Amino acid sequence: VQQALAAAERVYEVLDLETEQNLDKGRKELAPISQTLEFKNVSFQYESSDQPALAGINLTVPIGKVLALVGSSGSGKTTFVSLVPRFYDPTEGAILIDGQDIRDYTLSSLRRQIGIVSQNTVLFDETIRNNIAYGREGATDEEIVEAAKQAYAHDFIQRLPDGYHTLIGENGVKLSGGERQRLAIARAILRDPPILILDEATSSLDSESERIVQLAMANLMQHRTTLVIAHRLSTVQKADRIVVLAHGRIVETGSHAELLQRGGQYQRLHAIQFQDVAG
Repeated sequence: VQQALAAAERVYEVLDLETEQNLDKGRKELAPISQTLEFKNVSFQYESSDQPALAGINLTVPIGKVLALVGSSGSGKTTFVSLVPRFYDPTEGAILIDGQDIRDYTLSSLRRQIGIVSQNTVLFDETIRNNIAYGREGATDEEIVEAAKQAYAHDFIQRLPDGYHTLIGENGVKLSGGERQRLAIARAILRDPPILILDEATSSLDSESERIVQLAMANLMQHRTTLVIAHRLSTVQKADRIVVLAHGRIVETGSHAELLQRGGQYQRLHAIQFQDVAG
């Protein structure tokens, strides 16, 4: 699933929608979200597994709010976000946008509403300009530069010998991890999706790169309905709502302060991470 999420940046706009899985094809065109994204009694089980990856998920995310997903590896976080762009459909239940089942809409119109920034940034052996422009067909140079500025990428791009026309190599091998992340964020800003799926990349970045990427992420998340697979304390603390997953089920939900006070699983996860940071 992680690979599916990571590869989405490259492929999900150009998929052969007629051959993708055996998904029911909706006929309606989806307008931009205006109220809520809702999981209604959603369960999902992979064909290769005898246990559900998600079970009985009921959750509503209001427009423009940030939902942070927290839990140990294998708790269901990636499966959760993979159901929104319909990489898979729920085994039971439904996902609704503004009260309407997303299966009623065409895949292309659904996915136009969704931006994904994953841990494994997908970049092409092309110029920086064209890598950012992949976010939206027909974007002007001014729009591309503005997106790069919001992603804190403009300054490092200007320092390169050929600026926005610099070739970056396959998957951006000529750039640092933080620079690659900022290009992915610039691409998403240019795309301007109302719904954002964000899998935080933290492990490979030094502290200064991490700080800049966090600033860029904050710009990207403004006024968007955002689902974050959160790894950092700072992101979790700023989320409008935190959902703690364990074995595919929601075990806790609330704000950072509420969950700490409750003294449950979130408090334990927080204590472990805080200990790691302090140590």
